[in-house]
Amino acid sequence: MRTNQLYPRLYLYSDENYCGNRYVWRGNRALRNLDRLYSRLGSLQFYSPRRDATLVLFSRANFRGRFRIYRGTTNIRNLNALFGGRGVGSLIMTSACLTPSQVREISRTGCLPPGFLVV
Repeated sequence: MRTNQLYPRLYLYSDENYCGNRYVWRGNRALRNLDRLYSRLGSLQFYSPRRDATLVLFSRANFRGRFRIYRGTTNIRNLNALFGGRGVGSLIMTSACLTPSQVREISRTGCLPPGFLVV
């Protein structure tokens, strides 16, 4: 067992119910445009040993549109059901606790706090 594993972890799946191709992300990441990175995404699993780790899903690319905030371990079987069938356009994952006001500021400006790798 490796003791230097990086959290949080995000597993993205091409199909619903955690099936199909699997893509793994670790650490404080911000994925600016999921449509550019993947042809389709159907489900996800987010894991962190910290209860206040945050996953933010946005309805549009570049952290725009409506958003949903999740704390701690989260499993979503069908991403297309989140925003009225549009799917997820971008996301932020971090081991820290992002508040709703911080997320609104990110959505308004497109700027993230220090310590994120933006893809």
